[in-house]
Amino acid sequence: MRAFQIFSAMPPEEAQKVFEGIAEKSPVTFQQGLATACTTLKIRPVFLKKQPFEKKAKLVRRALSQVASDDIAEEILAAYFLECRKDLLTGWLDALGIDHEDGTLGEDNPAEPEAKALAKAHRAFLEADTDSDRVLLVRAFAAQAAIDWPGLDGLIAADV
Repeated sequence: MRAFQIFSAMPPEEAQKVFEGIAEKSPVTFQQGLATACTTLKIRPVFLKKQPFEKKAKLVRRALSQVASDDIAEEILAAYFLECRKDLLTGWLDALGIDHEDGTLGEDNPAEPEAKALAKAHRAFLEADTDSDRVLLVRAFAAQAAIDWPGLDGLIAADV
């Protein structure tokens, strides 16, 4: 699953929660999302700025659901977890045994863990509590360009 597909499948309420977090913790990243919406959906920036936050979130989600917006969608998901849910991100990386510094990967293309270890970490991470961001994090992690892990893709597909 690629980043634009994550936004496409994401319920509007969940997208709004993500954008609210990003707007608060990383306003520059949220502005990138707004600019993407303006460009992709051919919306005038003045019009978009006057809209209530809920409408902005819907339009940004719609824009990020487009194939052409995959790079910015990937960046926004990464920013959400690095800026808003770092605790969850570091927990996932620790469970996988991946070298990182406060959520930032230590190497560009980390090797996929052994299949049994990956499946065990995946299951334990998702079952730890009912936080819906856990599923989103696993999908967003797998969608990153630096992660080419067929085993994780298979686990995610089995969950759907």
